[in-house]
Amino acid sequence: RCQRWVENCRRADLEDKTPDQLNKHYRLCAKHFETSMICRSSPYRTVLRDNAVPTIFDLTSHLNNPHSRHRKRIKELSEEEIRTLKQQKIDEAFERKQPTQESNENNEQNTVPEEGGEEQEEKAVPLTLEERENKDYLKSLFEILILMGKQNIPLDGHNVDELPEGVFTSDNFQALLEYRINGGDEVLRRRFEMTAVNLEYCSKMQQKQMLEICESCVREETLREVRDSHFFSIVTDEVVDIAGEEHLPVLVRFVDDSHNLREEFIGFLPYEADPEILAVKFHTTITEKWGLNMEYCRGQAYIVSSGFASKMKVVATRLLEKYPQAVYTLCSSCALNVWLAKSVPVVGVSIALGTMEEVCCLFNQSPQLLVELDNTISALFQDNNEKGNELKKICRSQWTGRHDTFEVLVDLLQALVLCLDAVSSDLSVRWNNFIVGRAFVLSSALTDFDFIVTIVIMKNVLSFTRAFGKNLQGQTSDVFFAAGSLTAVLHSLNEVMENIEVYHEFWFEEATNLATKLDVQIKLPGKFRRTQQGNFDPDMTSENYYKEILSIPTIEHIIQELKDIFSEQHLKALKCLSLVPSVMGQLKFNTSEEHHADMFKNDLPHPDTLSAELHCWRIKWKHRGKDIELPATIYEALHLPDIKFFPNVYALLKVLCLLPLMKVENEKYGIGRKRLKAYLKNTLTGQRSSNLALLNINFDIKHDLDLMVDTYIKLYP
Repeated sequence: RCQRWVENCRRADLEDKTPDQLNKHYRLCAKHFETSMICRSSPYRTVLRDNAVPTIFDLTSHLNNPHSRHRKRIKELSEEEIRTLKQQKIDEAFERKQPTQESNENNEQNTVPEEGGEEQEEKAVPLTLEERENKDYLKSLFEILILMGKQNIPLDGHNVDELPEGVFTSDNFQALLEYRINGGDEVLRRRFEMTAVNLEYCSKMQQKQMLEICESCVREETLREVRDSHFFSIVTDEVVDIAGEEHLPVLVRFVDDSHNLREEFIGFLPYEADPEILAVKFHTTITEKWGLNMEYCRGQAYIVSSGFASKMKVVATRLLEKYPQAVYTLCSSCALNVWLAKSVPVVGVSIALGTMEEVCCLFNQSPQLLVELDNTISALFQDNNEKGNELKKICRSQWTGRHDTFEVLVDLLQALVLCLDAVSSDLSVRWNNFIVGRAFVLSSALTDFDFIVTIVIMKNVLSFTRAFGKNLQGQTSDVFFAAGSLTAVLHSLNEVMENIEVYHEFWFEEATNLATKLDVQIKLPGKFRRTQQGNFDPDMTSENYYKEILSIPTIEHIIQELKDIFSEQHLKALKCLSLVPSVMGQLKFNTSEEHHADMFKNDLPHPDTLSAELHCWRIKWKHRGKDIELPATIYEALHLPDIKFFPNVYALLKVLCLLPLMKVENEKYGIGRKRLKAYLKNTLTGQRSSNLALLNINFDIKHDLDLMVDTYIKLYP
């Protein structure tokens, strides 16, 4: 590529230079490149695309300008001059950024210097020795912070409360800094050789400022790709505790230049108890702080813990009001039945879900407990070994995230209670105090009649959506046909609602039979009886109580949630999945995507030719060769070598795969969520940092130390 640059510039005197020399000592003005070759999304610098080659040259203008004939065309730069050039570009970018921060046009900023049509000779004041040493010092600090982030090393070291009075010890940052000084870093040594031993080398405030810049620069690399892609979707995960404060993890979905659907973690958003305030801050952070244009958002999904669902629904509603194209959907990484259960506004359901998670977590923490549970299952299912073996296998997985999680729990309940009772009453030293204590508490929770009746009713209600939800996480064809079956699912649930007296009677009978098997007393919840006091209605039976407080609200809520999350717009989008050749084949190539593609009309490069192009697309696959298989997924279709000849189809497929409901086909491009889970699992709550978390989760993203240093100097002079 360097050779092509030199040839295009007509610079025979540079032909013997190495690529390294050209890169280090020579500069070419941005005006020699086509605008398509330049990325202008970063507010700090001009970024050329990897395949950029200069093509715009006026090789005759100098003939008409006698002053330019003898002008030195390019100049070999010293290290000092290179630094001043960088500083000047940062200054210009910073000045340009300031007036645009309030107008939310970060993604449209033009950061290319305008002056000069030929190679530029920039005059700048060289850095003084003090300034150069200061920049080298800051670079060393940034290198240490990036290392700590990537390796998940917390900033703090020993807890002050653990140390005797008057004893000073370095935190992890200062310890690494001292280690680097001892390793021969002369810049740091000269900086701190006169500093007292018991003083901090870098204040907490300075560390915080530098971490924010690290986080911003690393995030910007991902956001630049998102802006280049134009369209994206927003997904949030469950609320997490970061050093004592609740935060919402935010991920973004987009299709990159290589046609790969990616899901990347871009940061934490402080959680607000007031849903309206949360909606405003959520929108402000994404648009103003992160610089994404929500007009290009084509999907939004929220995975939430019990109790947070109603608040996140307010966020979704407010965004939909402003951006109707940002379709509210389910997320592919969460089973529909689990999502529905977490959204049910009944306290008993939230408590049951929390108990299930604790039971699953306890058994997964102890292999010995799992062996004990295996033995209990074997004893209970002697007459049905196949069922017993299946349950043993399920116990070794994250069964709380399954479509049939409540059915599994009902089948396992007796075995879990017997196993936990055996552990909590074991007088030997086989189990430690923690496991014995947890076993006792969880056994009491599992044998509460309120818990039993809740899981039995949830099992039965969610049985109507189980197959539907499973298909939504299946192949592309499964998702397409599942969208068409929603009407039948809603019809079944409405039929249950109309005959709730009969259905609830059967469900309650199943719950009482299970309670009898576990020797659990059938009664009204103690909390309900205490609140009634003297006003207790003697005619209020347990069966009627749970019908009014659990069965009816749950069914009504699930019907409404299905209607909200599978809106007319969402179903229209899913109908467009017939564009995928394998789905087209199952429909005998008798499809009509253009009727459903209206909602994406403004996203197409040539909407007026859509009908003709879709006809060609169908003919291509209908009359394919016998040895050619039909692509089964959007991922496969996007990677077809001739997809560029179908620009509208490509644009539609690209937007469709952004829907959070569609799974990321290639696992290596969906690792953002896995890394987030790993970070949260491996880091103590008190040691978590939203800044370091982004560096750790996105450890493979390139970073520019010079940019970080220059930005820091500019923001904190």
